[in-house]
Amino acid sequence: MATIEPNTHTPLLWADKRFHTWNYEMRETFGTKTFKVMLDAGFTCPNRDGSIAAGGCTFCSTRGSGDFAGSRRSDLVSQFNEIRDRQHLKWPEAKYIGYFQAYTNTYAPVETLREYYEVIVEQPGVVGLSIATRPDCLPDDVVDYLAELNERTYLWVEMGLQTVHESTSQLINRAHDTDCFIDAVNRLRARGIRVCAHIIHGLPGETREMMLETVQAVARMDVQGIKIHLLHLMRKTPMVRQWKEGLLRFLDQEEYVSLVVDSLEMLPPDMIVHRLTGDAPRDLLIGPMWSLRKWEVLNAIDAELVRRNSWQGKVWKGI
Repeated sequence: MATIEPNTHTPLLWADKRFHTWNYEMRETFGTKTFKVMLDAGFTCPNRDGSIAAGGCTFCSTRGSGDFAGSRRSDLVSQFNEIRDRQHLKWPEAKYIGYFQAYTNTYAPVETLREYYEVIVEQPGVVGLSIATRPDCLPDDVVDYLAELNERTYLWVEMGLQTVHESTSQLINRAHDTDCFIDAVNRLRARGIRVCAHIIHGLPGETREMMLETVQAVARMDVQGIKIHLLHLMRKTPMVRQWKEGLLRFLDQEEYVSLVVDSLEMLPPDMIVHRLTGDAPRDLLIGPMWSLRKWEVLNAIDAELVRRNSWQGKVWKGI
């Protein structure tokens, strides 16, 4: 990644935003609105079935963090069509990224992956795929296939880092270490595959300094995108017990907005911000309840960037 001296005076702008948004990147790349169609291909996770660990990450929902994906009771094409048609009401000229979101989407033989991915690539209007997975579920034959796919379509691999702190990793039962994540990034990047890192602000026991250390670590990695999530506590997750034991404190909205802006300032300007907060179904959410007001949160982040006269990359310097 190139070295860029910090710019502390003139705001960088991506259209009307002070950070490098996914929407901006999609319009620059494809010339129109492009949205992710969230899919559930019926995978499971090695952190649930006992092959690596059991119980899953303590924050992960019963739908494998795919709570807004299509129903696994439907085939992939039916899921795709239903979600696409719903989004089409807002953006009739849009294009689509097939997003394999729920559970671990490379946790199957490569022949199975090929069958699932190719049927979505073939759908009208699809310009690419985004595949959510774990860094310990990328054997060589899968990376080979992803590299082949990357030659034919616009491809992202999304992986959950969440934190660089191993004490937190053990507490949330992540069941892989940070070195495993970095190794997976290096193997994917050696084949030219775009990588999006997921991190979570508000994990049990983490201080503000710890959260920002994770951001700084991601800023130094060869990743092309980031998702910053707010921790949501949902019913029927193992983290409910941790919350009841006093291990978890919900961030308030002002605190989270400040953390996000601090994070954006540290990130390189060319890193694409796929999202800045997360969603949780209202009927499952225990807290923080203010997170249901998604647009209010996003508007508050924009306002804080303006108030500080700040922007993505303001204090970043490539290493």
